Amino acid sequence: MARESWTSRIGFILAAVGSAVGLGNIWRFPWMTAENGGSAFLVLYLGIVLAVGVPGLVAEFVIGRRAGKSPVGALESLSGSKHWGKLGLITVLAGLVLLSFYSVVGGWILRYFVASATGAYFDAPGAYFSSISYGAGAAGFHVLFLAITAGIVAGGVRGGIERATTVMMPIVILMLGALAVWAGGLSGASEAYDFFLTFDAAYVQANALDILLSAAGQALFTLSVGAGTMITYASYIGEDRSLPADGSIIALLNTGVGVLAGFVVLPLLFSTPNVDPATSGPGALFVGVATAFGELPGGRILAVGFFAVVALAALSSSISMLEIPVAYLVDEHGLERKTATAGLAAFVLVTGTVSAFSSEVFGILAGPVVDILLTTGLFAFVVFAAWVLGGDAVDEFTLGTRFSSGLGDAWRLLIGVALPPFLLFTLFNGILGYLGWQAPVEYVAAAAILVGLAVVSSVQRVASTERADNAA
Repeated sequence: MARESWTSRIGFILAAVGSAVGLGNIWRFPWMTAENGGSAFLVLYLGIVLAVGVPGLVAEFVIGRRAGKSPVGALESLSGSKHWGKLGLITVLAGLVLLSFYSVVGGWILRYFVASATGAYFDAPGAYFSSISYGAGAAGFHVLFLAITAGIVAGGVRGGIERATTVMMPIVILMLGALAVWAGGLSGASEAYDFFLTFDAAYVQANALDILLSAAGQALFTLSVGAGTMITYASYIGEDRSLPADGSIIALLNTGVGVLAGFVVLPLLFSTPNVDPATSGPGALFVGVATAFGELPGGRILAVGFFAVVALAALSSSISMLEIPVAYLVDEHGLERKTATAGLAAFVLVTGTVSAFSSEVFGILAGPVVDILLTTGLFAFVVFAAWVLGGDAVDEFTLGTRFSSGLGDAWRLLIGVALPPFLLFTLFNGILGYLGWQAPVEYVAAAAILVGLAVVSSVQRVASTERADNAA
């Protein structure tokens, strides 16, 4: 069976941007920004995207295109070891876990899109969200959102994913831009802009670690790295593409959409009486913004447009989450795409329904489980690219570009030496935080460096031995 591919570079870029641009940008980014000091969070977030996100994104591209397979097959075939292939199964698990809570949130978005036309939540946004967030209604809309996602993925890479995202992404960007222009005329816009754009060094000094961890988690989540999505998408592209250029464009567009969403959501929050942006939390989109639409002239029309944008963005990301396990079943087990999609959608229908009925399950999946899976996944990918692929990774990095191998060597040094301890530092702090434990920052940093060095050294040694055995 011939493997599918993207029809064009713009199709790949928009599909990858669609994977990255989702609720992480429009739902999570604004409230994380508001909760972590506005501009203080924005500056650290942009720095992590540049220093960690883009190199990590390119590492996934290198692995995917080099192997021409989904993550499980890519890690196994490139390393010649079934152990790496088993580690790749984390990506399949990550895709299913992500979709098991993401489709529930997608269902909320669809419900708000419908309710905006009637103004059903305008009188009591908080009470409305509480009434629809869990239960039979939430499960029903989760199934609807999942069915739309599965229908697109079943259509294939070209006929389903590429066709859908090339239509949806321009619409999302244009509509967000129009809403940002409109939001600039609200009463709280100038205060929101000052909060969002004026750097507060004192706030950073007082809250550096909290902001850093939040910014790192947001960067990984919103760039869609660590779950294997970008390995899967890159496996469908040809050797004539510049991976560093495409990765930079995707990161730039993704970050731009997040910032654009901030220019929409923050002015809405700052313009709404009795809403504190700094404490609005995850409910900012469904309570704070909904409250604003209820008090503004023409609120119903504006709300319909806004939640239509959010629904398209959410759908573009959910497609990529389902594509990860679908590609695994198609590549490694020879299943027909429609059969694999139907089977996996049925599985997520069950797991997502559990999340739709249980706020505890939803919270665990959407919080610690996802953070741990994404960070662990990206850690494995950068170590693999730098020390298992080694020089082959640099060759793949420069393929299709005009860059010298020197830039590729610098990239390899960054992902192989600097990124592993940083990712472990965020992972260890996150785990300690979820357990309610505290440890001095310097101890956690030292542990991250020591464990990182130990893992890298072990991987180098094993990879060298395997290369020698293969050569013999």
